[in-house]
Amino acid sequence: MEYNTELKKMFLPEYGRNIHNMVDYCVGIVDRRERQRCANSIIVAMGNLFPHLRDISDFKHILWDHLAIISDFRLDIDYPYEIIRREDLYSKPPRIHYGGSRGTYRHYGKIVEQMIYKANCLEDGEKRNYLIFLLANQMKRAYVMWNKDSVDDNRIFMDMEELSEGRIRLDKSMMKLIDSREILAPVNTPNVKVNNKKNHNRKNR
Repeated sequence: MEYNTELKKMFLPEYGRNIHNMVDYCVGIVDRRERQRCANSIIVAMGNLFPHLRDISDFKHILWDHLAIISDFRLDIDYPYEIIRREDLYSKPPRIHYGGSRGTYRHYGKIVEQMIYKANCLEDGEKRNYLIFLLANQMKRAYVMWNKDSVDDNRIFMDMEELSEGRIRLDKSMMKLIDSREILAPVNTPNVKVNNKKNHNRKNR
């Protein structure tokens, strides 16, 4: 009796032992035309195992790549696609570069810091003051949601002054921000009344 642990290791176990045996048989075919026909038949069988993936644009390309991998790149046929190379199986993808630096205060977010910079560039006036007011309130919301605790407005004004490099200076006498309790208050969901008229009528029958 043969045990799976004693059999040849499968390169792609999701295709099963039969597919791997078919590929091994195909590799051993001497006639090239017959070997090509055999490979085409194996691709059909492989595709039938995963019919839910047929809508993927490069599904056929993936199957041919997998056929090459299962054969350990020993299958000498005319592939309809440029198949994956052996060295690419073990190479690491290039490191993704994330642009920009980390924010000074992560709980405020990078966008808030960028908007503060934009506010610095505006001329004094109603538009700049309103933008600063919106930013200060957003900073307070972010601070409270991050720390789950109330915060004094002066803390927000001090952080804004630092983020604006001293160009925006505020205090409580100049601006009143949203109350911390409003931010932390749970959202009230409307009560949904279920019409139980039918059930009530059934009980009275």
